[in-house]
Amino acid sequence: MKKKAIALIAAACSLAMALGGCGSSSSSTSGSSNGGKVIITAFGSEPQNPLIPGNTNETGGGRPVELMFARLVSFDNKGNAKNEVAQSIKPNSDATQYTITLKKGWKFTDGTPVTAESFTKAWSYTANAKNAQKCASFFSTIKGYDDLQKDGLKGDEQLSGLKVEDDYTFTVTMNQPDATFPIKVGYEGFSPLPESFYKDPKAFGEKPVGNGPYKFSSWDHNKQIVLVKNPDYKGNVKVNNDGVTFKIYTSTDSAYADVQSGNLDVMDSVPATATKTFQSDPNVEAYNKAGSVSQTFTIPSDLDHFQTNTEEGVLRRQAISMAINRKTIVDKVLGGVGTPAKEFTSPMTPGYSDSLKGESNLEYNPKKAKELWAKADAISKYDGTFTFSYNADGGAKPIYDAIVNQLKNNLGIKAATNPVPTFQEFRTDVSNRSIKGAFRTGWQPDYPSPENYLYQLYDSAAADNQGSNDGDYKNAAFDKLMDQAYAATSTAAANKIYQQAQEILLNDLPAIPLYYGNADGVAAKGVKNFTMNWQNQPVYSELSK
Repeated sequence: MKKKAIALIAAACSLAMALGGCGSSSSSTSGSSNGGKVIITAFGSEPQNPLIPGNTNETGGGRPVELMFARLVSFDNKGNAKNEVAQSIKPNSDATQYTITLKKGWKFTDGTPVTAESFTKAWSYTANAKNAQKCASFFSTIKGYDDLQKDGLKGDEQLSGLKVEDDYTFTVTMNQPDATFPIKVGYEGFSPLPESFYKDPKAFGEKPVGNGPYKFSSWDHNKQIVLVKNPDYKGNVKVNNDGVTFKIYTSTDSAYADVQSGNLDVMDSVPATATKTFQSDPNVEAYNKAGSVSQTFTIPSDLDHFQTNTEEGVLRRQAISMAINRKTIVDKVLGGVGTPAKEFTSPMTPGYSDSLKGESNLEYNPKKAKELWAKADAISKYDGTFTFSYNADGGAKPIYDAIVNQLKNNLGIKAATNPVPTFQEFRTDVSNRSIKGAFRTGWQPDYPSPENYLYQLYDSAAADNQGSNDGDYKNAAFDKLMDQAYAATSTAAANKIYQQAQEILLNDLPAIPLYYGNADGVAAKGVKNFTMNWQNQPVYSELSK
């Protein structure tokens, strides 16, 4: 995707888009009785971190952050990109530098203008290792990124590849070609930040100031996050309501019951207890279509007996994968709301293939699984209990109970679950690398490209809390292919390289793909315009009553 394909952002996205993927009225926080205003109440979970775009890579914080911040480009419901804050994004002849011109008139909700520096300072802050931001690795292809990963930084050093030309123009010089850059800038980690952020980032995270279709009102921790319509927003998103209140739940069953009773307007998932009945439930409006979310579990790459750089470790990973009957889990546990995984992206992703070399490692084969486990035991005997950690508030219990039973029956090993009460606690344990076993992982894409699933989750640059590589998987051959894909001259060529890279993953299995989650959710009766987008998220802005 070089000169021709990315001359205009629309052209870039047309090549890479083949993607099409959260109570009723009550007087306090839901319904339209709030002074005649339509307030949508939506299912939420307590964010892992304060609401800072560059430090948000999970759905608890991602839902509200997505609505509060507008980026250079925005995506429609099917994943098509369109310039939003950007007037233009133009590459030079070999796409090693981009000139970005902003539209004038954009303001943050504190009244200050959105300028070129609003982007360059925010991107540099996120990329700077001193600031330990979860989205740092997204900036790794910009010149100067490596310098911001060194020890002894103060935290205010800037990416050398970013240069402010004037208030509304800046250039981005790459340290390598990045075919996904014009699409990637639509991810929330690339949001601009006002000057007030740098005075007290911690305080800002509790009361964020954005430039998106909604603005922050309040955050009552572990109870709700209240957003209201931003009257000064003039972007691409049409807002049909006066605000969205994310009500924080620790039980998806409780949330579903609230939708049924009209005390919650919308929910972006369906609990396992309702997957077989929600589409015929007369008390809800159901949505269930093919989606883009990949559900996996990750085994830390340095876990004893399971290291990805040893024969024993890879054999055990392959054995565990083959001992899992994905179809049974999808049919019996999920009620058919999902598709067994064939690779590491999703069927909604450009370049997806269900016949890559190594795909057989995701096929149910208990006989071969036993053989591989025995071969690993011949190298080094394993007598431990293999554990699975997951957040207990997300409805994952029946899935991991089923997996544990399958491993016990098909491999004859000791296995157990290790539930963590809340999503926030669970993600903190993952970030602290304190889980000594497998743990639930899943990925909702940030932009429509296989790069988002592969580089951001499995490249060495995204390991060690520099990104979303939670298992700290490192493979030089995989990293090299990621670099080659960035330098590809077309989307088709890049996708071929991404497929080669996936074959390495299908052998090493740094994470075990389980299934692709459908875009499934429910809304209360009386809620209008309920649909879900290419990220498997409700289109909150379109909801009304």
